[in-house]
Amino acid sequence: MPRIAVTTDQLNELVATNAGATSTDETVVRDAGRLECQSFERLKAELQYAFALPDNGYTPLTAAEVVARNER
Repeated sequence: MPRIAVTTDQLNELVATNAGATSTDETVVRDAGRLECQSFERLKAELQYAFALPDNGYTPLTAAEVVARNER
């Protein structure tokens, strides 16, 4: 079973660097980094879940079905 070996420390580096940000640009960069980190964590969790399932639990989906599922 494949595992994704990425730490959130790597993704949070930009956020931590800008923790004392005072300008609007730095705040935007910090917020964008936080949103990117959250999106990555959701993706990582979904991939870990998907790869943990047995092959007989696989259900083929169309791209439209995947998009519709993720819009909920």
